[in-house]
Amino acid sequence: MIKAVTVACDMVTPYGWGVDTCWEGLVSGVTAIRRIDRFSTTNLQTHNAATVPGLKISRNESIIMQMITPLLTKIAHKIPHETFVILATTTGEIEILQRSILNRSAEAKKSLPDHLLGKIISLAGTCGRGMVVSAACASSSAAVSKAASMIRNRELDSVLVVACDCVSEFVTAGFSSLMALDSDKAKPFDKNRRGLSLGEAAGFMLIMSEERAAREKRPVIGEIAGWGLTNDANHITGPSKDGSGLSMAVYNSLRSADLSENEIGSISAHGTGTVYNDSMEIRAIKKVFGRRPLPVYSVKGGTGHTLGAAGLLEIIIAFESLNRQVVPPTVNLRDTDSEAEGWVSSGPQPFDSPVTLSTNSGFGGVNSALVLKKAETIL
Repeated sequence: MIKAVTVACDMVTPYGWGVDTCWEGLVSGVTAIRRIDRFSTTNLQTHNAATVPGLKISRNESIIMQMITPLLTKIAHKIPHETFVILATTTGEIEILQRSILNRSAEAKKSLPDHLLGKIISLAGTCGRGMVVSAACASSSAAVSKAASMIRNRELDSVLVVACDCVSEFVTAGFSSLMALDSDKAKPFDKNRRGLSLGEAAGFMLIMSEERAAREKRPVIGEIAGWGLTNDANHITGPSKDGSGLSMAVYNSLRSADLSENEIGSISAHGTGTVYNDSMEIRAIKKVFGRRPLPVYSVKGGTGHTLGAAGLLEIIIAFESLNRQVVPPTVNLRDTDSEAEGWVSSGPQPFDSPVTLSTNSGFGGVNSALVLKKAETIL
């Protein structure tokens, strides 16, 4: 079976630039959710979100491009020209659309994801082949699954996944109208959780066939060993409360990886901080893993919910966790929900396994699960 391996990745998050910066921020237990200074929050459900320090709204360059450009400029010379590009996002350069509506200008087309894909392809210096995956909050995990599937099926041997979303007035107002936001800061798996906190991030992952990576002597970060995607079709925004859709995605990912549930050592959970999501997710995890408590964590108490970028961010952190054999704390967890007791922790949790699981869910009932392997266990 052809193996899909990650040979390069990087990201910018509300903690700052780079994977190490995000990891250190999470392990510190200090949240990056702070007061919004980018737009007025009057009449919104919250005044807080997790924004990237130093980024400002500008007519010359969108927040998205302010994140993506430095990341891809640094790596472009290492990306093969024939590489296929997959962009994962929910709203892309949404501020352009908002500005065009307010000013009644004709630039709305420039906010479309395919326009952003073109700019990314140009930055990466690739041949022009690509696609957009927009599957709500599972966008980038679905994109990584698609990349790995294309490699396993010998359709391609080099795929660049780029994921991004930003904190905007438009999106914040939308979630506020749904009453889905915590008025303070998200507290995943806490019994007093009240909603999510929005965040922003951008990142990339270069995925290759194991053969090509070896031939080009590329350092391997880890393997995308298995994946599963389902849709429970429960509700336009709410997940199926029994976790059946997510548990099926997990079973499918294990089958894809040819592994049993007993071989999973830890779980990176979606963990948004909403009452229904966290409860559903723990039920799904217990349905698969039974009474064997595993170290489970969510990064969203620290980074906020980065929407279409969340899955990729969490996969990168999961690889870091595999290499260190410890999961980061669930930031802002104070009083663990009884359903999650013994699984999640407000402190780092060690584990001893070369395999981890990453899960995501999103509006429309979409669920994704990926099985990830530590680099030295691949050969």
